[in-house]
Amino acid sequence: MGALFGLISLACFIFWLWMLVDLLMSRHSAGIKILWVILMIFLSLLGSILYFFLARGKAA
Repeated sequence: MGALFGLISLACFIFWLWMLVDLLMSRHSAGIKILWVILMIFLSLLGSILYFFLARGKAA
């Protein structure tokens, strides 16, 4: 059971990191990037999921 929890935690961390890198490399303005970084840090996985569905790919 601990190994399963570890794998799920690792997957969540990798997703969070992927969204953070995607945000920092996007064409969003600096203010929007700062807002999303703050949300992703304080809301962790929820912030990453929100970024994925609401803002990813809309910077163009």
